[in-house]
Amino acid sequence: MSFIFGGGGSAPTTTTGTSTVTQREAPGVEARKLSLYDQAAALASSPVNLPALQVAPISAIEQAAITQAGQTGVGAPTTTAGIGSLLGAQQTAAAGPNISQFFNPFQSYVTDEINRQSAMAQNQLGAQAVASGAFGGGRQGIAQAELERARLAQVGQAQAQGFQTALSAAQQQQNMLSGTQLAAGQALGRLGSQQQAMSLADINAQMQAGALQRGIGQQQLTAQRQTALQRAYEPFQRIEFLKGIMTNLPTTQSTITSSTAPGANPLGQAIGAGLGAYSTYNLMQPR
Repeated sequence: MSFIFGGGGSAPTTTTGTSTVTQREAPGVEARKLSLYDQAAALASSPVNLPALQVAPISAIEQAAITQAGQTGVGAPTTTAGIGSLLGAQQTAAAGPNISQFFNPFQSYVTDEINRQSAMAQNQLGAQAVASGAFGGGRQGIAQAELERARLAQVGQAQAQGFQTALSAAQQQQNMLSGTQLAAGQALGRLGSQQQAMSLADINAQMQAGALQRGIGQQQLTAQRQTALQRAYEPFQRIEFLKGIMTNLPTTQSTITSSTAPGANPLGQAIGAGLGAYSTYNLMQPR
């Protein structure tokens, strides 16, 4: 039994080829960009240690000024002394002058001398009356009364003069003491106000100097923080710098083409080979 296929067998089938085109950066450029990306990713994965904001504390000078400002009434003791002096002046002026201390200590001698002179005149008058035989008469009495009146008048005048001198001296002393106390009180009041004003001026000066000192300290803290921030972000700046360089580099690309050549269908080849062998076999058989 033989099988005869027409045309010596069927033709083998073939498949069509395919090609793939890939365009990429030049190998060196691509590798550097990938390395830069890896560095940026690693850097971004680590949190930045931001320095804390710091405020400069109150300076020592400011603290001294605040302490001094808390001590109110700097000029109060002086002012109080001035008020006391003014009250003393008022009391001195209201009190009567102390005349006794200005009485003439020799006033009694003056009175004694007047009495002595009057007694001598009385004795002389009596002697004259005896000599004239009119002793004890009316004329003698009148003369004696006149001498006594003159004595009393002289004594009174001397005492009045001494009293007036003592009163004038006491009044002068009183006026001087009162005026001195008044002037002292006014001066102490002004001095107390000046002390308070000077204290406030010192406080203001200390506050200004302390604020300047604290401002310098704040500038130092700010500069330290800015320096720390710049150091913390310096790696990012380097990454950005490298990115800028790579962005501005000339773009070079490489093309990679991969293709599959057309070939025979393996199944068709196998069938064709089998049919060919069978045909050969039939031809070799005896007729």
